[in-house]
Amino acid sequence: MDAESLLLSLELASGSGQGLSPDRRASLLTSLLLVKRDYRYDRVLFWGRILGLVADYYIAQGLSEDQLAPRKTLYSLNCMEWSLLPPATEEMMAQTSVVKGRFMGDPSHEYEHTELQKINEGGKVFEEEVVVQIKEETRLVSIIDQIDKAVAIIPRGALFKTPFGPIHVNRTFEGLSLSEAKKLSSYFHFREPVQLKNKTLLEKADLDPSLDFMDSLEHDIPKGSWSIQMERGNALVVLRSLLWPGLTFFHAPRTKNCGYIYVGTGEKNIDLPFML
Repeated sequence: MDAESLLLSLELASGSGQGLSPDRRASLLTSLLLVKRDYRYDRVLFWGRILGLVADYYIAQGLSEDQLAPRKTLYSLNCMEWSLLPPATEEMMAQTSVVKGRFMGDPSHEYEHTELQKINEGGKVFEEEVVVQIKEETRLVSIIDQIDKAVAIIPRGALFKTPFGPIHVNRTFEGLSLSEAKKLSSYFHFREPVQLKNKTLLEKADLDPSLDFMDSLEHDIPKGSWSIQMERGNALVVLRSLLWPGLTFFHAPRTKNCGYIYVGTGEKNIDLPFML
C-alpha cells in the first residue's frame, strides 16, 4: 500500500484484522516520508509486518521511476528507524530453505542447521556433519522475496508500459468496473512476467501490450489459491492468498484506491494442494 495514502489503505484492509495501533500509524506516516526523501525513491510502499516471537518486523519498499525495476526493501522494529536489506540471491534462497518455524524478531539471531558435507582426504571420501549458521536477516530477505514473487498484486491498468520499455504509474487509471473487479483475470502479479513469455502469438493477439505485460492471477497454481470476496455492499473487493496466509489485497471499484499488505508469520501453507 502506498505510504502517501496509508491511513485510508489501512482502513480498507482492516476487515482482515490488518490494523496498527495509533502510535504505530503516526510513526509510519512520518518515517516513511523521510525514507522517501532521504533515499530519493519515486514511491514508498508499506509492505506489511512479519510477526516474530520477541518483536515484529515492519517492512517498507522503495520504488524507482520504473515500477518493475528491482525494489529496495527496508525493515524496522519500531516504525521509526529503518535499515536497508540486501537484494535476494539464489544462494540466500538455498541457504534459508532449511529453516522452519517462526521468526524470532532479532535480525542478529542465528539459526543452526546440521548438514552432511563430503570431505576428500588422501583419496578417501567420507561424510562429516557440519553445523551451518544462518542469520535471521538473511531469512527475512528470502521470505520477503518469495512473497513478492508469489502474491504481490496490482489491478489491470494501474501501470502502463511505454514503447521505450519502462513501466510507469497510470495517472488516468480510475479503477476497475464492478464486473471486472470480481474476476481474477483483472489482477496481475506485481513483478516481471514469467508465464507471459511462454504464451503463443495466438494467445498474445488479444492482449494490449501497454497494459497486459504481467502475469494474470487466473492461471496460478494450485488453482483455487485465491479467495475473492465483495465487502461493504460491493464497495470493496478483497483478495486473500491461501498459499501465503496473511496477504490481503483490496480495491474499491471505480476508484484509484488499491493495495496489498502482508501481516503474518512468514510461513507458507505447503499443505494447500491437499486442502483444495
